[in-house]
Amino acid sequence: MLALSRKVNESIMIGHDIEITILEIKGEQVKIGINAPKSVPLYRKEIYAQIQEANQEAVSAETSPEVLKKLF
Repeated sequence: MLALSRKVNESIMIGHDIEITILEIKGEQVKIGINAPKSVPLYRKEIYAQIQEANQEAVSAETSPEVLKKLF
């Protein structure tokens, strides 16, 4: 993990086309802006974890023996 110190209005670049800018700092909260191509999906980590969990559940449900018996 790379740890950087940034001030308001300072940015970091990820690759050639993703820019993360510090917009505001209030106490323990930091507001960031992310400029990325529309083809790059952006999610808060907790939302991403929910999506992954839902995908795993869907795969498990689709491959259960009961579902497979119904298909044949």
